Amino acid sequence: MSDLAYDPWSTAFVADPYPVFERLRAERPVFFHEPTGQWVISRYEDVDALLRDRRLGRSYLHIASHEEFGQEPEPDFLEPFWDMVRAGMLDVEPPTHTRLRRLVSKAFTARMVEGLRPMIRRLAEELASGLADRGGGDLLAEIAEPLPVNVIAEMLGVPAGDRHLLRPWSADICGMYELNPPEEVQRTAVRAAVEFSDYLRHLARARRAEPGDDLITALAHVVDEGDRLTEDELVGTCVLLLNAGHEATVNATGNGWWTLFRNPGELERLRSDPSLVPTAVEELLRYDTPAPMFERWVLEDIRVAGVDIPRGAEVALQFASANRDPEVFADPNRLDLGRDPNPHITFGLGIHYCLGAPLARIELTESFGALLRAAPALRLTTEPEWKPGYVLRGLTALHVER
Repeated sequence: MSDLAYDPWSTAFVADPYPVFERLRAERPVFFHEPTGQWVISRYEDVDALLRDRRLGRSYLHIASHEEFGQEPEPDFLEPFWDMVRAGMLDVEPPTHTRLRRLVSKAFTARMVEGLRPMIRRLAEELASGLADRGGGDLLAEIAEPLPVNVIAEMLGVPAGDRHLLRPWSADICGMYELNPPEEVQRTAVRAAVEFSDYLRHLARARRAEPGDDLITALAHVVDEGDRLTEDELVGTCVLLLNAGHEATVNATGNGWWTLFRNPGELERLRSDPSLVPTAVEELLRYDTPAPMFERWVLEDIRVAGVDIPRGAEVALQFASANRDPEVFADPNRLDLGRDPNPHITFGLGIHYCLGAPLARIELTESFGALLRAAPALRLTTEPEWKPGYVLRGLTALHVER
């Protein structure tokens, strides 16, 4: 049976890919998907191993040109976008990645992130109380979107009057990460990248001259053995923090609440025992993964589950499928807010493990906790629709009432 209905552009697949994943794991755990030009990998064991395998990478440009790697050169109009992205750590490999992660980690510390918790809790409580006082509304627009963007803006030191710019920039830039985006989406991403980069350069120069108590200041002044971030690297890092820390958290919040509404027994369990919120967040991240697929380039020939995959190929690692693998998770299609252990791979593994995972966990824990307190009888008013994208998978809206 061809591809077992794996179709990342299908609205039906985006809405519920899990039956397809179940069949893929059982019947075709590794297969080449012609429309995307990718090898699709669906079992936990294989995804786990490949995320740690240095024969794969987020990029190949550290070892070969596009032509040498058998790929088409990128169009000239995309140069500003890729210059910005590759100045950060997401799409680079060692030794550049190692150096950038070391420098950024000296500023973006666990202590700094934990120190944000009181501010995050205050914001979450204000947003949740506002929604409750109004009797309901769109949970996505009124809580899921403003919380992480305001947290990141506060963290970076973006002035309050400019914060409305961040969400559109993030959404437009992230459009490039969908599968085969049309040229219009690509050009929109380039425009957003240029605008955001110019804004951050101005802000970074201001912080170099007059330091503040914010992450841009810390990044601008971080030094390790005489090494420091260039301005391009600082900009690329801040863009990454916004995009990775915002889009996925928005979707995790919306997907998580939609999951709870579809599992009323577990929602009531959570309402009765708020101490479950931390493990509930982990289970919601596993059960309906907000970033269900990550791509890697094959830098050397590999063999996966008996299938040879050549150098120059691209693999599509299905996190959402791995997180429902019965070989790892007992009764994986059942939501269990107390699941322990829960070795989900939503934040990745290996050297590209999500640097912002601790921040995302705090935001989600405080967000869910605040809404449970402010509107304990919250309920859904209309069934939501999914956005068309699969790589960043989320809802268009989530209308609720108290």
